[in-house]
Amino acid sequence: MFGKSHPKALSYLFFTEMWERFGYYLMIGIFTLYLKDVKTGFGLSENEASDLYGTFIALVFLTPFIGGLLADRIMGYRKAIFLGGLMMGAGYCIMAIHNISALYIAMVLVILGNGFFKPNISTLLGNVYNEEGYKDKKDAGYNIFYMGINIGAFVCNFFGAILFNLYGWYAAFIAAGLGMFIGVFIFWWGTAHYKHADVIKPVGPTDMPLTRIFSLVLFPAVLFGLIPLLFDKPLVGSTTTDCFLFGCIPVLFFYGRLWYKSPSEEKQPIGAMLAIFAVVIAFWAVFKQNGSTLNTWANNYTDREVPTAIQPTASALKLAEKIDYVKDSTVPTDHQFRKLDKEKILAYPDYFKNSGTQNRPKDGESIYAFNTNLFQSVNPFWVIVLTPLVVAFFTFLRSRKKEPSTPTKIAFGLLISALSCLVMVGAVYASQNGIEKSSPWWFISSYAVITIGELFLSPMGLSLVSKLSPPRLTALMMGGWFLATSIGNKLSGVLSSLWDSYENKAYFFYVNAILLGLAALALFVLLKRLNKVFSAYK
Repeated sequence: MFGKSHPKALSYLFFTEMWERFGYYLMIGIFTLYLKDVKTGFGLSENEASDLYGTFIALVFLTPFIGGLLADRIMGYRKAIFLGGLMMGAGYCIMAIHNISALYIAMVLVILGNGFFKPNISTLLGNVYNEEGYKDKKDAGYNIFYMGINIGAFVCNFFGAILFNLYGWYAAFIAAGLGMFIGVFIFWWGTAHYKHADVIKPVGPTDMPLTRIFSLVLFPAVLFGLIPLLFDKPLVGSTTTDCFLFGCIPVLFFYGRLWYKSPSEEKQPIGAMLAIFAVVIAFWAVFKQNGSTLNTWANNYTDREVPTAIQPTASALKLAEKIDYVKDSTVPTDHQFRKLDKEKILAYPDYFKNSGTQNRPKDGESIYAFNTNLFQSVNPFWVIVLTPLVVAFFTFLRSRKKEPSTPTKIAFGLLISALSCLVMVGAVYASQNGIEKSSPWWFISSYAVITIGELFLSPMGLSLVSKLSPPRLTALMMGGWFLATSIGNKLSGVLSSLWDSYENKAYFFYVNAILLGLAALALFVLLKRLNKVFSAYK
């Protein structure tokens, strides 16, 4: 897969990222399930869990702005990656402690650790491909690197299910931490292959000094983030959402100033990147519902019952959970949730509320159902399967000098992603708006479509930043890409928190499709200008 045509550093960075994503996606795949678990979790409602999830993943992708900046100016990329990996590994392990204070401490470690790790490993890879002989293979290199991300994301959920079924949530969180520590070791092992690419860039005459960035950007971001606490009512969904969005204002101002103050030869590529960053927010707002809304769909609306033929195997491998049926029990609503004792809530698992009377077991009997978090492996499965096909497709077009530009790929990625939401509309109608369980093939098909869109967009975004960024600003602009991801992640939580307000669930997915369609339209309108800039500066 790596071959002699790619630098040796790719394999080490590939496996480092694979294990890092193993830990992250194992954790995020069970995060909302753990929050909502009334027996061994925290018993949060759907709305509460979605809001906390959205805030968490938003901050996880906001801190790369700071981590990229410090790596560019002071630390260098290797030190930042090493420190970030250790912090995340510790955070995952601390999540194993069932205590709300421990949970928040763990979240802070993961948030800060990802800020140091995420932008800098992508930047380091780009620096390696900037060497002579590798530049024209950068898109392919990022596609391969992206497949490493998804191998880790695919495998981790099986470990999460097995460990949860055997020992409980805490074992799954510890496994996530161990995966991260393995990634840190592999990164240290391959140092010789990318040490030369870890170069701290000189600060330009128009660059804002770090002291001014902290005083004029980060400190105001904290102050702006506190403003919504003075409001009587939230403006957007919840107070935490308002605090996050207000806190982003000084950071957005910083990137606007960066463009405005840049030398004339840098203004166009920076402007082009900022335009694309703004548009792809819509993609992340929809895509990152994989850990919230789509997790809920898999948990409550999808037929997860293990077929009889493979039930012994699934049970032996601990990939299925046993669900007992108690006849004539009632399902508590969110409003009743906290007023009932745990025994009454647990007496009637949510799984049976829309299974149809003909599909329910007899009173006192049980069924085996695949663990919900296994459905989190559907997306990375498709990435692993489809990445070689997408790479081959673009290689074929390149050989005929017809390969679309990176901005064009991103625009089509948005459009294709919009179609995946329409597949979920089909799932809603097939299940009679959730009255019956839907076939898992709707879920799997929707992910197949959005994965194609993802492969057109996400690795291309990383490649775009590496190609267009001025050398002294590469990690900082990579932080800008993750800032857009962060805002989209928070909006995914906002959208997910509205799930219960839609009586007809099809309308929820229509809204997502329209949001992505408008984003795609905006980028197609800008495409001619963006392609001109890209051709001149790549």
